[in-house]
Amino acid sequence: MSLYDIEVKDAKGNDYSLEKYKDNVLLIVNTASECGFTPQFDGLEELYDTYKSKGFVVLGFPCNQFGGQEPGSGAEAMQNCKLNYGVSFPMHEKVDVKGEHQHPLFKFLTSEQNGFLNDKIKWNFTKFLIDRDGNVVKRFAPQKKPSQIKDYIEKYL
Repeated sequence: MSLYDIEVKDAKGNDYSLEKYKDNVLLIVNTASECGFTPQFDGLEELYDTYKSKGFVVLGFPCNQFGGQEPGSGAEAMQNCKLNYGVSFPMHEKVDVKGEHQHPLFKFLTSEQNGFLNDKIKWNFTKFLIDRDGNVVKRFAPQKKPSQIKDYIEKYL
């Protein structure tokens, strides 16, 4: 299975394949709108704005598994992100990023890049960098600010 075989739902509940982003560099992030890391949306949007013309896309996946910090639907999360942080990058339907109901995307990502707790995602705003060929090339802890990963993104653009 490759990244491009995985189906996801956008924030409005429409299914699509990640093949849509083939040949792009991706930063996939599990998000939450009521988290201490939520201000990272500003930095994520800045990365997206800076590099989107070069084939870079940020994909946000809201998750409510850490402290109940994303209580609304994916559509509500998207609206909150647009209003409060000016987010224009694609947001998605809420997903589980760990456990029994872990979304296939996050099964794939965590199997490709282990983190501090092996394959488990430990908190919101864990970030995965994907190269143009769909390879998961780097995983960043929630504490890593978007501004601190510019060099990694530029390496793959």
